[in-house]
Amino acid sequence: MSDASTIDHAKMMQHVESHPYPLLFATISGAHLYGFPSPDSDFDLRGVHTLPLETVVGLDEGDQTVEKEGIYDGLEIDLVTHDAEKFFRLMLKRNGYVLEQIFSPLVVYSTPEHEELKSIAKNCITRHHAHHYLGFAATQWKLFAKESPPRVKPLLYVYRVLLTGIHLMRTGKVEANLITLNESAKLSYIDELVDRKRCGPEKGTLQAADLDFHTREYERLTAQLEGAYEASKLPEMPSGRDELNDLLVQLRLR
Repeated sequence: MSDASTIDHAKMMQHVESHPYPLLFATISGAHLYGFPSPDSDFDLRGVHTLPLETVVGLDEGDQTVEKEGIYDGLEIDLVTHDAEKFFRLMLKRNGYVLEQIFSPLVVYSTPEHEELKSIAKNCITRHHAHHYLGFAATQWKLFAKESPPRVKPLLYVYRVLLTGIHLMRTGKVEANLITLNESAKLSYIDELVDRKRCGPEKGTLQAADLDFHTREYERLTAQLEGAYEASKLPEMPSGRDELNDLLVQLRLR
């Protein structure tokens, strides 16, 4: 499993430093964050950049999203960032992706504003984030079920997002790592699936006979997430809008 000690920080920073705009943060997402990278998995970096004031007050929209790919001594890195305004607006919606990026423990680059954003993000978590995880799980399940033979990767994504959603509804905390989530979920088959993904190729497959079992588990965990949503004491609406607005103004004017 990836952690701060196994990240080639120098290569990551080489890619981050080539970004055309100032960054608030860049963290590792994708399979390395989720706990099941394959030997040939690339690194997915996600973050926030700040467009200059003269860009956002003019007629041109500017680069709301910047995508940069690079290969450094065989290490493939994919960096995607959103401008702060776009990212902050996503935080006010039921978007689990942006929360996972903010709270990722695999930090490549950070600033004091990133720490402030973490604090504000806690006030953007609502019970309706369950819909994000239910929707993503359903999409990944369709991808998994239609393939022959079925692949390990989309199945792990199904379990990861369902357990992340259940954990979020019950605790109010964002946890994206499947290994950590399974410490409390105790699903006996997760470790074996993760081992297949970690030790095999990115497109490793399962036996078709496993489909019935995993169908039942998908339906059971989906129902569990729906129940956690109904019982959740999380707020109905985010309360961090004013703080995000103040931070955005501060970033634009500095």
